[in-house]
Amino acid sequence: MHKVSKEEFIKKSALGGLIIVLPIAIVAMGIKWLFKLVTDLIQPFTNLVVNHIGFPELVGDMIVLVAMAGSCFVVGYLVTTKGGAYLHTKFDGRLAQYAPGYRMVKDIINQFVGDKSTSPFANGEVALVKIFGAEAETQVTGIVTSRHVNGRFTVFVPTGPNPTSGNMYHVNESQVELRADVKVEDMMRTIIACGAGSGDLFAKQDA
Repeated sequence: MHKVSKEEFIKKSALGGLIIVLPIAIVAMGIKWLFKLVTDLIQPFTNLVVNHIGFPELVGDMIVLVAMAGSCFVVGYLVTTKGGAYLHTKFDGRLAQYAPGYRMVKDIINQFVGDKSTSPFANGEVALVKIFGAEAETQVTGIVTSRHVNGRFTVFVPTGPNPTSGNMYHVNESQVELRADVKVEDMMRTIIACGAGSGDLFAKQDA
């Protein structure tokens, strides 16, 4: 039996603890940062609650957040009615006309938290794409986001480790190898890991 030295034991224990504790600490710091960001944004409303009712600031923050969540629910319900949908369409059109960047921000949010039926991240097809031509050996991992009437494909190729950024390519069908056996969420994990795990991900059909 291999005897572990004292130095090796200490190093292995320290690294093992770091691997467990560090992600937890980073997540906790992220939650703290997000909470501070949100509470700073709603601070004027929290001050109204604290000054008029006398609740502690943390309780005031919770009341404001609950009220905002309720307001979102009410607005969401109203736009499902005929009158609400009409007013929303008018308001949305005006805001898009006079607020630069509003339409872009709205489209980005819709891709992630909106209607999943229109989101390429939820419904796109995973593919291996020869962006340098059908005869090239190099392939990249991508998502088919659109099919053209002339048979061409539009593919989005994410960049690692941030899969929400990347490049779009319009390529011929011969350059696209669709991988129906691979789920988008599994593919995204390999992008975040800068390609690690791609061999196992694409091994099923390659075998």
